Amino acid sequence: MDIRMAPMEGVTDAIYRRLHQQHFGCVRWYYIPFVSPTQHHVFTPRELRSIAPQYNQGVPVVPQLLGKDPVHFIWAAGEMQQMGYDEVNLNIGCPSGTVTAKGKGSGMLRDLDGLRSFLDEVCAHSPLPVSVKTRIGFDSPDEWPLILDALSSYPVKELIIHPRCRIAFYKPGTLRPETFDLARAYHLPLVYNGDLFTCDDCEALQARYPGIPMMLGRGLISNPALARELNGGAGITTGEIRSFHDALHDAYRSQYPLEQAHSRIRELMKYMACCFADAEKPLKAIRKSTPATYEAAVARLLDCPLRDQPGYAAQIWSS
Repeated sequence: MDIRMAPMEGVTDAIYRRLHQQHFGCVRWYYIPFVSPTQHHVFTPRELRSIAPQYNQGVPVVPQLLGKDPVHFIWAAGEMQQMGYDEVNLNIGCPSGTVTAKGKGSGMLRDLDGLRSFLDEVCAHSPLPVSVKTRIGFDSPDEWPLILDALSSYPVKELIIHPRCRIAFYKPGTLRPETFDLARAYHLPLVYNGDLFTCDDCEALQARYPGIPMMLGRGLISNPALARELNGGAGITTGEIRSFHDALHDAYRSQYPLEQAHSRIRELMKYMACCFADAEKPLKAIRKSTPATYEAAVARLLDCPLRDQPGYAAQIWSS
């Protein structure tokens, strides 16, 4: 199966992508969390640690840009071409309030004339092919036909669809998968993204849309072996989780101050705790841990049995 890893700010950084590729693989493309170019036309050191080729060696990555100014987008795409990339992804789906307040991300879906003007310039002058990651509307799915009409006018390399409106954020029960059918009528190259948490979820989608590429976020972070299992490999083991965890923890401690490294690994283990049954109490201990108490809390979690269907489970993650 064609599996993509969704970009998740603060989670799927260069360290995570490299180690996931080494330990599990079976991901066709890792999308780099978005960079938002500014009028200064320079990448910050933090952005370069994410997008520069030396931090992504051996990992198949696609850089993602967020912005509403075509001049800044085209500049950044040119820089990424110089780095050796052959595609850039436009994010018009991010639901963050701080992003949409600036008219970026899914905020662009409120102004289709502005979106068309942006794409007119970008598609005419970008040195790289542009793929697009979108939601189906800002306030209502009723906006989707007009959004599709706008996007289908341009030679986008792929259209990655998260079938929620911006106002839904990631709330359970708000996905509108039937809107994907309308997009298929446009004969665009499509990728499905949204609430693909387990093997059963992904296989059900493949039964409905055979061969459709899938972008996985929370499901793949929670069960890092999910792409491998979907491609016929073995399911995850506790030993693999321990090995992956230790490699991540060591890498974070070598790059970040102790408290920051602790915050990053603790955030990841909130997701991977979803692989385990009876994880609620150990997960609470991880959340409350300090660098000094963290290892004991993780050991408690790893003593729990694995769930029959490892993968993101909201009731565990939010416990």
